[in-house]
Amino acid sequence: MISWIDFFYFFIIGAALLLSMMGLWFIAVMPGADRWGKRFFLGFFGVLMLGSISCLVGTVMSYLPVSSAAIKPVVAVECLLLALPVPMLTAYLLHCCKEDLRSSKLLHTVAGLWTVYAVLVLSSLFTDLFFVITPAKSISRGPLYPIMLLPLVAAALLNLAGVVQRRKQLSQRTFRTFLITLLPMAGVLLVQQFADITPLVDICCVLSGECMYSLILSDQIEQDLRRQREIAEQQHQIAEQQREIAHQSASIMVLQMRPHFIYNTLTSIYCLCGQDPLQAQQIVMDFTTYLRKNFAAVASDKPIPFTSELEHTRAYLAVEQARFSSSLRVDYDTPHTWFRVPPLTLQPIVENAVKHGRNPCAGLFTISIRTRKTDSGSEIVIADNGRGFSPADDSEPHIALNNIRQRLALMCGGSLTIAPNDGGGTVVTITIPDSAALPPGEPAGDASESI
Repeated sequence: MISWIDFFYFFIIGAALLLSMMGLWFIAVMPGADRWGKRFFLGFFGVLMLGSISCLVGTVMSYLPVSSAAIKPVVAVECLLLALPVPMLTAYLLHCCKEDLRSSKLLHTVAGLWTVYAVLVLSSLFTDLFFVITPAKSISRGPLYPIMLLPLVAAALLNLAGVVQRRKQLSQRTFRTFLITLLPMAGVLLVQQFADITPLVDICCVLSGECMYSLILSDQIEQDLRRQREIAEQQHQIAEQQREIAHQSASIMVLQMRPHFIYNTLTSIYCLCGQDPLQAQQIVMDFTTYLRKNFAAVASDKPIPFTSELEHTRAYLAVEQARFSSSLRVDYDTPHTWFRVPPLTLQPIVENAVKHGRNPCAGLFTISIRTRKTDSGSEIVIADNGRGFSPADDSEPHIALNNIRQRLALMCGGSLTIAPNDGGGTVVTITIPDSAALPPGEPAGDASESI
């Protein structure tokens, strides 16, 4: 009849077997583990699984009609396998401390002691001095059993001393794991020399497996968290670089203000001072607004309200209209202004249209600026009836539009498309997603008129 002790023993064996299988599976699928560590844990949990299987086989055989002589080799294999983690833990300790395994005196000593223990266990197959299987199929200790166990006890104590000696080279988690693994193991083996506490030995084997499993699991979690932090930092750095690129692009556009535009504006103001002082004052005001908005764009590294960009554009066009008089017409249809755009988005497009699209010999040059709310965001359409240009060429306006397109994508996820106008000229369409919408309560202004 199976007693409660046997039930408990079967439970311990099952726990060790399940833990070893989980460890093998986790190591097999674990990404990012170093090659040495992966091999070590595969070997460690493989030995634990084989030891658990040998314990299970030996226990089952004790209930079957087999001879005691057939059980003894199984017990000997069990003793060897359950003791093999002792030198393996020594190797892992040295690996954690980045010591050379081949020249380590500690590893050589522990391996030598385990070899002596293995020789004594194997010699027990030919003598009853160490242990014997009774007719009742239980293990009975022989007079030299403490001698057989002594090398293993010494190896476990050496491991414990090695961990304490190297505590400053180990992380706190690894140091605690080694202590939880080795302290019970050394204590139980020491007591096992004088009293039969075999179930506690098996419990220590399960405990060591659980400690190693928790160690690799926590290491993997730490690696994943560290990898996530590195990815987040890289993404943050990339975002900062992209913002810096967008900011520099805006700065370059400000520095590339056409000298002729400035000279011509100042000349127009000079001429109007005597002819129409009030208009001269207005041009000075518009030109000042244009310069102020231009230089404010250098200090801004975030999207600005569209009304601010529209004011910048109005100031520029007002100056150009004063120069070109009745040959330039601008139509504004901008009822929707509750969104943000990167600085220097609309104004450079309009400036390109005036500079490259206007044909003095073709009559009235018209620019229309329209905005509307769409299902997914906001839309700005700038159309002219000028010369037009191919979207695939490498001309100056195309390069400027590519610059704006890049900053739109980086700063607010927007886009820019270029197409020919049906009546001649060019249509530039800017799409801004809803994520760039102004928060409620922030002034956006409104404009809808024709000049």
